[in-house]
Amino acid sequence: TRTDERNELWKARHNAYWAIAAKYPGKEIFATDACVPVSNLAAALEETQNDTKELNINAPLFGHVGDGNYHTTVIFDPNDPQEKAAAMELVDRIAHTAVKFEGTMTGEHGIGVKKIKYMKYQFTPETINVMKQIKLSLDPNNILNPGKQLPL
Repeated sequence: TRTDERNELWKARHNAYWAIAAKYPGKEIFATDACVPVSNLAAALEETQNDTKELNINAPLFGHVGDGNYHTTVIFDPNDPQEKAAAMELVDRIAHTAVKFEGTMTGEHGIGVKKIKYMKYQFTPETINVMKQIKLSLDPNNILNPGKQLPL
């Protein structure tokens, strides 16, 4: 049935991370996502693929691209400073590319502590300041996600 087929596809998508992790024992994985309008998806994917080649980083791409959302699984050796730097440069470029192609640096995973520094690509300082003011008004004692703040 169509439901069974759809469920199989979702199962494969959800297991992709674990398959990649099993293939690269000892490596660290930075799983990230981005979302762009479907009309810009091919260009964003091509740019990301070119960046992986230029930086010599293994980073499989997959996702549910019918809505413009794609996931990049950046694989690197955490004990190799050059490889780790190249991997973080790729993550930076992915965020920048998504915004460049009229999208967002995260389609469903959220900003989180690892991507907070990339908010500058997507939001003006004024917008970030409004976000800080909302956070402060709702949480003046910083008890909601303590220690996690908006970028300064």
